[in-house]
Amino acid sequence: MNRYSNMVYNYCGRSGLKLPAISLGLWHNFGTVDVFSNMQEMARTAFDLGITHFDLANNYGPTPGSAEENFGKILRSTLHGHRDELIISTKAGYGMWPGPYGDGGSRKYLLASLDQSLKRMGLDYVDIFYSHRFDPNTPLEETMGALDSAVKQGKALYVGVSNYNAEQTRRAYEILKKMGTPLLINQPCYNMLNRWIEPELVPTLEELGVGSISFSPLAQGQLTDRYLKGIPSDSRAAKPWGFLKEKDITPEKIEMISKLNDIAKGRGQTLAEMAVVWNLKRGHLTSVLVGASRPEQIRDNVAALEKREFSDDELAAIDKVLAGK
Repeated sequence: MNRYSNMVYNYCGRSGLKLPAISLGLWHNFGTVDVFSNMQEMARTAFDLGITHFDLANNYGPTPGSAEENFGKILRSTLHGHRDELIISTKAGYGMWPGPYGDGGSRKYLLASLDQSLKRMGLDYVDIFYSHRFDPNTPLEETMGALDSAVKQGKALYVGVSNYNAEQTRRAYEILKKMGTPLLINQPCYNMLNRWIEPELVPTLEELGVGSISFSPLAQGQLTDRYLKGIPSDSRAAKPWGFLKEKDITPEKIEMISKLNDIAKGRGQTLAEMAVVWNLKRGHLTSVLVGASRPEQIRDNVAALEKREFSDDELAAIDKVLAGK
């Protein structure tokens, strides 16, 4: 198996840890409502393509916790014997169980959640444990102290933050540094339609030597050819639940996506493939988290790395289209 020869691996900030340029997120399609054999095939396909990083959280499913349970089964079957070749991450920060201790950034919640995650996956430790969100109601010293404890207890090798802005990230970094546990990585939402990290967070991460991995690189499917002719009845935007709403797919948005699609065609890529590698280029990211419902989608995302360079003219053309969004 030549699984590592074609994947690009990048050092995560100033650490010695490398992450694949494409990582697999298990936010959707690994829950109780999904077909287990398809999950197995996606995990095997990803690993065989050199994707060594599998990203989870305590509440991924649906139902909450089921993605970790299913991934634990995959580790014992499809990926059995490969634990030391994998980077497995999980998070805690959003609502997970009833009562005052199942949400937020308290030490009580974070460490209890990590214990539950390890049990669900059948692991002694995770490679990266994240604070999933900044909690304004908990002192950041307490939240970072819980991450530090996870490392010193041997339950996590590295720690990270997700959905933290530049100022919050700097404070988290400084607190952890005093404790002797480096901040490895920040996981923000980032894509062509949501470039909030560029002005402040990206330069902060580069200054501090903290890695980065983005989620939602396709903007919930908007940066694909899915909506070029309107809203399909079986699309995310047509469903009454979820983050993407029908009102988000405006005629102006469709026109912009169509122009981006033309640029992608000129590069010999699909819009989705271009959007993934654009994230790596413009966001200066360590890795991009992709989601998938079928193995072929994972293959397409990895194939995009074959054309990950952009000319100045291409970048300028993309920026011009996005400026009109």
